[in-house]
Amino acid sequence: MSPSPEHKQSIKGVILAGGMGTRLYPLTKATNKHLLPVGQEPMIYHLIRQMRTAAIEDILVVTSTDHMGDVVRCLGSGEEFGCTLSYKVQEKAGGIAHALALAENFAGGSPICVILGDNIFEYSIAPYVGGFRKQKTGARVLLKQVGDPERYGVAALDEHQVIEIEEKPAQPKSSLAVVGLYLYDDQVFDIIRAIQPSARGEYEITSVNNAYIARGQLQYDVCVGQWTDAGTFESLAEANRILGATHNRILEHG
Repeated sequence: MSPSPEHKQSIKGVILAGGMGTRLYPLTKATNKHLLPVGQEPMIYHLIRQMRTAAIEDILVVTSTDHMGDVVRCLGSGEEFGCTLSYKVQEKAGGIAHALALAENFAGGSPICVILGDNIFEYSIAPYVGGFRKQKTGARVLLKQVGDPERYGVAALDEHQVIEIEEKPAQPKSSLAVVGLYLYDDQVFDIIRAIQPSARGEYEITSVNNAYIARGQLQYDVCVGQWTDAGTFESLAEANRILGATHNRILEHG
């Protein structure tokens, strides 16, 4: 898929591929979750290919100490994908925002497109990245109607905007989950420094998104097509079904 000329503004990519993958044990006993096969390729290939559809050429992969060697061996320099890959180790699990904080030097003041390494999208993310380019400032998230919103950060909307995101609520205010694609301007790292750990001791990406809401700077899109996070046996099977049907091809929007 050839990126269109209007997609050339510099946005850097960050793929967060750490974690222990405990919900997929014993598949993850000897390998990183993001290297498990989905369709005909390792899962993480899909995230890099998604970023390439949006003309993102400079991508950082954040993963754990135990798996860095395997990830680098699998992906190399990025030449195979037509991009440049960098790597960063997350020494200990401290939440999504904690992992993202490691990308500050890599970002170097550029806006960033952040994808969680187990998120599988049937359609290209290019339109959402394009919307963020036009937005110029603030943040942009992607929402998807799901049957089990209590597993996710859940967005409460008024007529035009997200007014609150609640992390894994027992009684969700909507069925709109915030999926693992986040677009941020260069304020994000100052925001991460200012947030507090949650009750489970992690720096939550929901806290970052709510900080942008408080500034009146968070916009959203609704995800088109099928999506899953391949973090459980059921959702990994769903990811294989989605990408198996297209032979790992990412569909373009009509």
